[in-house]
Amino acid sequence: MTLTKRIIPCLDVADGRVVKGLNFESIKDAGDPVLLAQKYSNEGADELVFLDITASQEQRETIRSLVSKVAKVIDIPFTVGGGVKTLQHARDILLCGADKVAINTGAVKNPQILTELMELFGRQCVVVAIDAKRNYNISNGRNVFSDGDNKFWFEVFIYGGKKETGLDAVEWAKTAQKLGAGEILLTSIDRDGTKDGYDLVLTRAIVGSVNIPVIASGGCGEPQHMMEVFKNTDVDAALAASIFHYETHSVDRVKQYLKQNQVNVRL
Repeated sequence: MTLTKRIIPCLDVADGRVVKGLNFESIKDAGDPVLLAQKYSNEGADELVFLDITASQEQRETIRSLVSKVAKVIDIPFTVGGGVKTLQHARDILLCGADKVAINTGAVKNPQILTELMELFGRQCVVVAIDAKRNYNISNGRNVFSDGDNKFWFEVFIYGGKKETGLDAVEWAKTAQKLGAGEILLTSIDRDGTKDGYDLVLTRAIVGSVNIPVIASGGCGEPQHMMEVFKNTDVDAALAASIFHYETHSVDRVKQYLKQNQVNVRL
C-alpha cells in the first residue's frame, strides 16, 4: 500500500502574526495564526507547521502562549520550531500542545541535542529543519549538482537564513538522521516566496540520502508545483504558505486537484 502524501500549511510567525517573505527577506503580514490554523485544520490539512522565524536571531524562545492557543483550535499533528536550543525548551513546546519539535540553528550549533531529544521524547518528535541555498563556489568534499551549465552544492544556513555554515546539506541530513532526527523539513532559500515551484534538485538529493520522511518547502505558488514535487521526487510531504494564506487556494481544493492527478492524498 502506498503511503498517502501529506499537505502541510506553514505558519511563519513574527511578533505574534503570520508573515511571508521572499528568499527569507522582505517580510509582510499574512494574518492571525490562530484563525489561520483553525481554517487549515477545518479544510483538511494533514499537519500544521508553526515556525517562530525570528526567535533564533533574537536569541529568545518561541512564543509559548501562541503555541497553546493554536493547539487548542486544531485536531491535526502540529510541529513547532524557532529558537529551540535546550531539552527544557523542547519539553515546554510539547507541553503547550505541539506533537513535534523542529530544530535548525540549535542542532547545527550542538548536534548532540538531536540524540538527547530522541532519547527523551522519541524519534517521531524530532524534526530537523534544513534551510539550504545553492553555492556556486565549488570546493572539495562537496556533493556537486548541476542545472544546465551551472555547478553548485547546497549549503546549510542558520538564524532564519541569515548566516551560512559551510555545511553541505546532503551530509548534514545524513548526520541528522544518524543522531536521532525522525523527519527533515527541507526549505530551499533560493525558492522561498518566489512561487516558482520547489527546488527539485535539492529535494531529490536529500530524499535520496536519508530513509526518514522529508517535507519539501520553499517555492510553492500553485497546486501544480505540489504535483511536480510528488511526481518527480519521492518526498513524503509538501509544505506551502503563500498559496494558502492569501486565499489563492484552499487546502481541500489543492488535495482534490492532486487526487485527480493520481497523487495519493487523504481527502
